[in-house]
Amino acid sequence: MIKIQVNKLHTLTGHNDCIYALVEGPDPRFFYTASGDGMVVEWDMDNPKDGKLMAKVAHSVYALEVDKERNLLFIGHNFEGIHVIDLENSKELWSIKVTDQSIFDIKAIGNELYVGTGDGVIIIIDIENKTIKKHIKIGKKSVRVLSIDPSKRQLAIGLSDNSIKIFNLSDHSPIHNLEAHNNSVFALGYAPNKPILVSGGRDAYLNIWDSNAYSLQESIVAHMFAINYLSFREDGKYFVTCSMDKSIKVWDSETYKLLKVIDKSRYAGHGTSINKVLWSSYNHQIVSVSDDRKISIWELQL
Repeated sequence: MIKIQVNKLHTLTGHNDCIYALVEGPDPRFFYTASGDGMVVEWDMDNPKDGKLMAKVAHSVYALEVDKERNLLFIGHNFEGIHVIDLENSKELWSIKVTDQSIFDIKAIGNELYVGTGDGVIIIIDIENKTIKKHIKIGKKSVRVLSIDPSKRQLAIGLSDNSIKIFNLSDHSPIHNLEAHNNSVFALGYAPNKPILVSGGRDAYLNIWDSNAYSLQESIVAHMFAINYLSFREDGKYFVTCSMDKSIKVWDSETYKLLKVIDKSRYAGHGTSINKVLWSSYNHQIVSVSDDRKISIWELQL
């Protein structure tokens, strides 16, 4: 088993409520967080102590996404819609009212923005025209998480009905319906450089799927409580999961063996549920956000 050294570099504060959203910027030196207080904040990996307020909206924000080509930040404003920030000058360019539901995840690819909502709908927005292209009702329960495989042009959707649905991005047709977990699916990620989809959910299991046939390869009891999110390292060799059990776990993408547990008792980790985790492509540090209103930045020596 490889020896991993963990060093907690920073604890960042400033949000006044649970932090739910985390995304890396088009320039990966920067990342963005959003919380129940409606604040969206930019952080600089080179100088992380001082966050920059990008937006303040009326309701909580569960989802953020970036458009790397256009240098845009998309904010999922619960019960309202999407706000679009030009990151060049930190100004709101436009907004669009799309739903009266919670927005749990947003993903952008090409000219399309995919928005997953609390009433089981995927809303597709044309970014250039700033218009709604389509509503796809895919379930009776919430769409919780989205993941895109750009090479196959496929969209994986995790729902609160315990399923994962796979759609073709070219014509938005359904391809697969996977009976995935015993409870809501919160975490999804396509592995870089290999045909694997990893899912995690409220049942605390990690499921490993072959993304060619979408057959289940392995099922792992991974955490004590719900798995809230996962993130691959840029080279795809490792990934991290975060959980309601207040821990971050590091996994090997080849063997799916647990390599490290980062928690409060051993590494002064978060004191409450960890909602999102990001393996930075800028410096390979790990960023985590929590119900404790704090952001932690971790250095791993693998």
